[in-house]
This record gives sequence, C-alpha cells and structure tokens, in this order.
Amino acid sequence: MHHVVALALPRVVAFDLAIPAQIFGDPGGPGAYRFTLCAAAAGPVPTTTGFDLVAPRGLDALGEADTVVVPGYQPLTPPEPPVLDALRAAAARGARMVSVCTGAFALAAAGLLDGRRATTHWMDADELARRHPLVDVDADLLYTAREPVLTSAGFAAGIDLCLHLVREDHGAQAAADLARRLVVPAHRDGGQAQYLTRAMPTEGTGMASVYAWALQHLDRPLTVADLARQAAVSPRTFARRFVAETGTTPLRWLNGQRLQEARRLLEATDLSVEEVARRCGLGTATNLRLHLARDAATTPTGYRRTFRARTTPPPA
Repeated sequence: MHHVVALALPRVVAFDLAIPAQIFGDPGGPGAYRFTLCAAAAGPVPTTTGFDLVAPRGLDALGEADTVVVPGYQPLTPPEPPVLDALRAAAARGARMVSVCTGAFALAAAGLLDGRRATTHWMDADELARRHPLVDVDADLLYTAREPVLTSAGFAAGIDLCLHLVREDHGAQAAADLARRLVVPAHRDGGQAQYLTRAMPTEGTGMASVYAWALQHLDRPLTVADLARQAAVSPRTFARRFVAETGTTPLRWLNGQRLQEARRLLEATDLSVEEVARRCGLGTATNLRLHLARDAATTPTGYRRTFRARTTPPPA
C-alpha cells in the first residue's frame, strides 16, 4: 500500500492536516493508502485552533513514506534543522513531497522548492517569494501538479491537490467517486483569485443554468456569444460576469470541461480517439492530442493505457 505520512509542525493548521488524513486515512476512501501522522518527536503537537494533536511517530516515519504531506502552520518560522534534514532525506530517497497551504514554507526552507513553481495561500505568497527568491511563486494557482514536489494554495485547495494525487494514482473515476463521498467538486478551474468573490456559478446569479447547459452541449462548437444568449445578456456583459464569478474566462473554462470529459471517455469507454474528440467538442484527434499533451504531458492512447488499467468503468 502507498504510505502517506503527514508531518505536523508546531501550531499546525488542523484543517490542513484533516484533509490528507480524511482522504488517505479514511477506511471509506480509495483503500490503497496507509496514513501515518508524525511530528518532530512523538507526542502532543499544538494546533492554531486551541487544542493539541497527538502524533504517534517521530521523524523516523518520514523514512518510510512514499508521499510526505506538510500541512500549513503558524507562525511561519523555519522548522528546526532535524526536521529540514528529514524532509531533504525523504525527497532524496524519492518520496513525493506535498505541501498544503503554508506548509510550502517548510519545503522551501529545506530547499525543495528551489527552481520550481510553487503556490501557497494568497495572503502569504509575497512573503514566500521574498524569503525564497529561487522559488517561482504563483499566487493564483490552486495547486502545482508537477511531481515529485507539489504545493497547494490556502486551506480547502488542499482538497483539490489531494484529489489530484488520487486521480494521478488511481484514475479520474476513483477521484470522482471520492469527491462525491466528500461532497466536493472533483475538479475546480480557475485560480485563488476567484475565491475573493464566488467560487463557481451558483443559483440566483444567472450563471448556474448556463453552466449546466454548456456541460450538456460540449460536443457543439460553443462560443461566448452562444453562452451569452443562454444568459440573455450581451457577450461582453456575460464574459465580465463569468470572470467575476469563476476567476477564469468562459473559453478557458469550456476548454477545461472538454478535457475533463475527454479523460472520462478515454477511461470509461472504448470509443476511438477521433470520436472522443468529437463528443467532448475538441473536434479532431489531432486537437485532442495537442490539448492533452499540454495538460497532462501524454497522448490519448497513453492516457487510456495508463488509467484504464487502474479503474473499472462504471456500469452502463
């Protein structure tokens, strides 16, 4: 089983820690993970919310990890040298290194983010960039997905990143099933900026019906004008409202939904690549190959070969 070890630093953010614990440690989860909580030393660890956690293991647990998760913590002082050494040793051994929210400060202090793109909570991104100029800090991302070191934005973005890990390990269907269990979206588009207003189109905003209509007609060559007609507003007004509500443009959102549907069809059906491209609205197999190469660094055939072997297609 894939061993996930979460490192609780002093004054750990309990919510950040609860995310990987729930996803990788819950018996009702994917079932292919073993979860361990550790700290600099076994025993009580204070949280930012006024209660202590008890870590059953010390830093030796990092030596057994396939994936190391560092949840956020406050204040953002660098961890003690033994902790940094243990993080470096785990990375050198080949463990996948993951941070949730301000846990990125610990990975950066260990030098594991140097030369890499990284994100953290938007309120702390400037400080991360100031302290660690060798890190390419992008405050707008929900998470960075380039292994072996991955980072997430603030708080609930840790859910997005952990679902991404499940998706990479076990396929989109496993991640979608888990997301339904958690009652969260399997995938969210846009960056952190969207959460300054509203995350996604919601009932009463005028966008929810357009959102649903577009998902039902992905096979069509939809334009902003088509979507605007559904909302009964001008294309310019529609585009402005959509960006305000979702943090991304209508066409970028559509493209992401088309790719998500293409992945689902590649995993769950035997349709030809050409037919998958047609059904998800990307037009041609060539266009699908181009977009999937940019999004996932693979081909449709390679994606299907990898993930069909890991998932069971849903019943007809």
